[in-house]
Amino acid sequence: MSLLSSPLMSSSRLRRAAFLLVAASALLTGCATSYKLDNAVQSFSALPALPANPSYRFERLPSQTAQPAAQSQLEALADAALFEAGLRRDDAAPRYAVQVSARASRVLSPWADPWWGGPAAFGWNLGLGVGVGRHGGVGMSLGYPLYPPAPPWWHREVNVLVREVASNQVVFESRAMNEGPWNDSNTVLAAMFKAAMSGFPNPPQGMRQVNLQVGGDKR
Repeated sequence: MSLLSSPLMSSSRLRRAAFLLVAASALLTGCATSYKLDNAVQSFSALPALPANPSYRFERLPSQTAQPAAQSQLEALADAALFEAGLRRDDAAPRYAVQVSARASRVLSPWADPWWGGPAAFGWNLGLGVGVGRHGGVGMSLGYPLYPPAPPWWHREVNVLVREVASNQVVFESRAMNEGPWNDSNTVLAAMFKAAMSGFPNPPQGMRQVNLQVGGDKR
């Protein structure tokens, strides 16, 4: 029986293998690859419209103050999304204070399969073996798995909180979540902040999907 005709090599497994090859190729080509970043976004707003002077400054939690370099880098990634949404940074005379945060964790890929990757996985191998002995002896074999290793899979989340300085009231909050194999965290997080600010200051209610093209030619 050939490997391709084996029930173990079903069409679903072939599709999984094709996905893993595409994902691995995308990771190797990096920023030159264009891909769609799908974000689950939920926002809440108490702003009917942007005021005449939508200025802001960044505000940090004590935990963020303890890591100034990392937080400065995160704020730089969010700054472009805030600017595109209509806000203007003015540390001297801000109307709003903005807090941004992000977290990332490695999770189990939805494509994970015990036949397709991982150090303890089962799978088909091509091999060549020789041995001697009727009841015992020595032998050797050479083989190579017919499946690519599963790429890392990441769960990422960004949060934006906008507070009016004069009243100390929160007027906008938004969260964007994404899961995928993309390793370029800076590129992904910048796009996720853009997704979180989509529709500002009057975003749609409830959970929504915001898909953005990342990398490559966006025409």
